[in-house]
Amino acid sequence: MPATRIWLKNPLAVFTANDLDARGGLVIEDGVITELLAAGQQPSLPCTQSFDAREHVLLPGLINTHHHFYQTLTRAWAPVVNQPLFPWLKTLYPVWARLTPEKLAVASKVALAELLLSGCTTAADHHYLFPDGLEHAIDVQVQSVRELGMRAMLTRGSMSLGEADGGLPPQQTVQQGEVILADSQRLIETYHERGDGAQIQIALAPCSPFSVTPQIMAESAALAEKLDVRLHTHLAETLDEEDFCLQRFGLRTVDS
Repeated sequence: MPATRIWLKNPLAVFTANDLDARGGLVIEDGVITELLAAGQQPSLPCTQSFDAREHVLLPGLINTHHHFYQTLTRAWAPVVNQPLFPWLKTLYPVWARLTPEKLAVASKVALAELLLSGCTTAADHHYLFPDGLEHAIDVQVQSVRELGMRAMLTRGSMSLGEADGGLPPQQTVQQGEVILADSQRLIETYHERGDGAQIQIALAPCSPFSVTPQIMAESAALAEKLDVRLHTHLAETLDEEDFCLQRFGLRTVDS
């Protein structure tokens, strides 16, 4: 098929993050920016479409480096408004434990739509809830991302330290380490795209020091290194977390 070449012509302003003159606009060929045009410059090849951007500002797509798509369903829920982190989580965990694939799909699409409408074209989502019936949560998110056409780093989060073992989350929201690692590898092998233009990538993301064991934190890092994917987590969010780490490990969150 012949290339689709679009000229975004003569924008009101354009941000290039360098000293290049792009006042003449830019050319997009099959979804890739191939030319920045100086004032008065014409594209080097004929374009199939042009768009008069004289009343528009051209910016690179924004990148959200940490999101929780599923939490759109409980945003501004009255019982947790203005709560500190640990009470907030302990109130919401039982609600989130009832998350289903259908609800996660809706939440993911709402979150993605909000991001796209705000100029965000790439997001990293930290999903760490896999209660019974939602073992394939990341697969659900992959489908939502593909439907809306956004670029995403979907992080396979994990919680393995439940209340019974001194952690914060209830037992129905935690998984065994071998389950976490096996699913992490499956997701990387199934969905992780490499190279320029990748739409979906997978990262590993043990949730936090108060919700995973040191073993799964270390084994997730080792697996991420082995399979050459990124590693993601929460750390040093609030004094609640620092107090937990001091009591359990005798160390602050950033001590080594």
